[in-house]
Amino acid sequence: MLKQCTSILILTAAIFTSGPAMAQKVLAPTPPMGWNSWDSYGLTINETQFRANVDVLARKLKPAGYQYAVVDEGWYLLNPQKQKTEAFVYRIDQFGRYQPALNRFASASAALGFKPVSDSVHAQGLKFGIHIIRGIPKEAVAKNMPVAGSSFHAADVADTADTCPWNPDNFGVRDTPAGQAWYDALIKQYAAWGVDYIKVDCIAAHPYKGDEIRMIHRAIQKSGRPIVLSLSPGPAPLDKSAEVAANAQLWRISDDVWDRWERPESERFPQGVKNQFAVIASWIPHVKPGNWPDADMLPLGTLGPVPGWGKPRATRLTRDEQKTLVTLWSISRSPLFIGANLTQLDDETTTLLTNRDLLAINQHGHDQRLLFQHGDLVAWTSKSARGTQYLALFNLGDKADQVIQPLGDFGITAKACAARDLWKDASPWEKVLQIVGVIPAHGTMLLELKQ
Repeated sequence: MLKQCTSILILTAAIFTSGPAMAQKVLAPTPPMGWNSWDSYGLTINETQFRANVDVLARKLKPAGYQYAVVDEGWYLLNPQKQKTEAFVYRIDQFGRYQPALNRFASASAALGFKPVSDSVHAQGLKFGIHIIRGIPKEAVAKNMPVAGSSFHAADVADTADTCPWNPDNFGVRDTPAGQAWYDALIKQYAAWGVDYIKVDCIAAHPYKGDEIRMIHRAIQKSGRPIVLSLSPGPAPLDKSAEVAANAQLWRISDDVWDRWERPESERFPQGVKNQFAVIASWIPHVKPGNWPDADMLPLGTLGPVPGWGKPRATRLTRDEQKTLVTLWSISRSPLFIGANLTQLDDETTTLLTNRDLLAINQHGHDQRLLFQHGDLVAWTSKSARGTQYLALFNLGDKADQVIQPLGDFGITAKACAARDLWKDASPWEKVLQIVGVIPAHGTMLLELKQ
């Protein structure tokens, strides 16, 4: 008989950090799950589109645990369709802070900002998030606008030698009292809007900006609101793992992942699903409650009408590749943010995203690790709160692979155990003497094993 492994149900204790305004519980005790607008709308999403996606999120995906609805980049642009970034027109307030573009977010008045939108999200039992680019708007610096709640002005804040290499909006922020005052005012405004999640870009890589990460973290602590902090883009430096863990709940570990299996060596962007295997494995020692290395969004379903990369389309990942993506993300406990246009969510994608066993692995698995890679066969394992073992086998090859593996290859010393297939609804437990099956090209086998 298989000796059942002892497991410990990890219960996240109420850990507190001291801050000037509040004692704050650890945020994100399990990997955050939700929806982000970038993969389907790029810079262009408007309030009508956002609310329509939130309605589907609440109706179809919230019961499975998805919580966050995030407006990604460019919500302050009056003309996001412009091809040349120097032609962008921004909406900012008298203190130089970006405001939702009123021609796109009609309920976002000058006084309330995103508050009416966040209220509508909260009314459906969900949480509201926004994307920002680190720094201070160049327009605020050009006009030397005052910093709210301080005696500083934008010229005191800005590092005009520091710009984001791929975004024209902002200058960097100096690590000074003026810089901290800027971020304090910014986060205070977002807290008043009811923001629960902030994705800060151009800060985790291209370049890495530890000083601004720390300033934003301090500003959140002062704000009085428990706001989850996500850092982008990737790859965040592994040697900065302690610093990002101390200041954020999520950080991107690779460049953008889109709907292709593999990134050719001759290309740097975007990342493919196959390329993520080694990257994700390298960050596993840093996964713990409140700290979630982020493998990026799930480019599934319909990506359109204006995806952040490429033309409008249905995902180019095959069904087997989609299963591989969500299985790898789940067993490694990456955050799960859907990129699909939810208003066009098909039944197959819904079924994939709401697989109860898969989400249990993501939310409550522990001791997750890469067991081995033998050629194109990759094995990952994790444990459940019940003491059972999850086993994911991936075929990275271009042809189907028949697997006949002794139980000992997976750390099982007994001659037999019980297994069930987590891709099959209500799959019965069956006694097995070895792991046997055919894994399709770029596909996966996902099992639960017990005594």
